[in-house]
Amino acid sequence: MNQTIQATQKIDPKNIAARADSASKIYGNGESEVRALDSVSVSFERGKFSAIMGPSGSGKSTLMHCVAGLDSLTSGSVFIGEVDLSQLSDKEITKLRREKVGFVFQSFNLIPTLSAYENITLPLSLGKKKGDKAWIQQVIDTISLNDRLDHRPSELSGGQQQRVAVARALATRPEIIFADEPTGNLDSKSGTDILKFMRRAVTDLKQTIVMVTHDAVSASYADRIVFLSDGHVAGEMTDPTPEKVLDYLKHLGE
Repeated sequence: MNQTIQATQKIDPKNIAARADSASKIYGNGESEVRALDSVSVSFERGKFSAIMGPSGSGKSTLMHCVAGLDSLTSGSVFIGEVDLSQLSDKEITKLRREKVGFVFQSFNLIPTLSAYENITLPLSLGKKKGDKAWIQQVIDTISLNDRLDHRPSELSGGQQQRVAVARALATRPEIIFADEPTGNLDSKSGTDILKFMRRAVTDLKQTIVMVTHDAVSASYADRIVFLSDGHVAGEMTDPTPEKVLDYLKHLGE
């Protein structure tokens, strides 16, 4: 049963993969001050596919970037597991992102001189680790690119490049994966393939994914959607459908 609520759902603390506590992000000051996030508190459950949605300027990408350690807060705290990112040095945050966090962006961000396989294992190489070969092979089997592993990005389609990017995010078996508009540069078929793969990564591979999207169909692949408006949490939805998402976005003015 689809459900929309106005307060963030309660999650067992042991099952929280990442969270924000009274998170605020302010740009500028005085009359030019912009509150991209205004005391946002939200948690993302381990082993679930969560989506963040809202109108343009609602703060959805800012929230993801701050929780992922790609940007810093003006006030408040963000945690990956039990680790408070505000207490880490830049070097420690870089290490945490490399070892415990996976990223998928709208632009594929692949290294053009490396093969698909080398791009997939790049985070492990940077950390001077071999990784779990059986896990990496399971990920490669899941994205169905065994016959393209020696190809460079320029020899792959956009959909294949994004599959490599998702596999790279999974390669280290991270605690959480953040995806920012991962299908934004893809045609509808390739985008659907990526969303189905991400859904399988959660259901079959027990991964945790938090995705920012403006697309109702993409969001319907998630277990739960957090809606933002003007830097605040405006509501949530569990077991979403595209129709219910569109109806709720109209309520937010999108």
